[in-house]
Amino acid sequence: MTSAVPDPGHPGVSGGVDPGAVRPGAAAAAGPVLVAFAGLPGVGKSTLAVRVGAALRAPVLPVDPVERAMARYGLVGDVPGMAAYGAVAGLAEVQLGLGLSVVVDAVNPVASARGLWHDLAERAGVPLRVVEVHCGDVAEHRRRVEARLPAEPDQHLPTWEQTLLRRAEYAPIIGPRLVVDTAVDIDPLPAILSYLA
Repeated sequence: MTSAVPDPGHPGVSGGVDPGAVRPGAAAAAGPVLVAFAGLPGVGKSTLAVRVGAALRAPVLPVDPVERAMARYGLVGDVPGMAAYGAVAGLAEVQLGLGLSVVVDAVNPVASARGLWHDLAERAGVPLRVVEVHCGDVAEHRRRVEARLPAEPDQHLPTWEQTLLRRAEYAPIIGPRLVVDTAVDIDPLPAILSYLA
């Protein structure tokens, strides 16, 4: 189903392993960890976030439902979008304070959104692990996006055209992370859990 490869700075899908992306010989985490998933809609990051949360026995905090709730109350535009990220960061901070690992599921398209997780990990004194998810097969990515269009009008799931616009706005991630290509037929969960250790 997927392939996981470490990539420290490549904005697209990577086909090889970059040893600079993962800290060699990193010791297993002795305490909680903050896991931040990133990637465009429809690439499979929510599915992976739930699997990682189950494996870690950690809460999974998705940003999309918070954004949808804000939209139902008429809060739309750029500021409410960042407010949704801020609300999830606040919830994550509470969970980390309880000694739990936390998995954040979000597009994380720009540095300001991603910076929340770096700041939170530093405040909480926990390691941050970023998992960037791609779908290297454009036709398959489009099929997934179109297959999940909402049955209910208030779900606000993006169309393929909106996903392409988000891709154009998606800033490259700088720094260590694990890049997962969900177009490759290999289960990425073992590699992700190894990266989180």
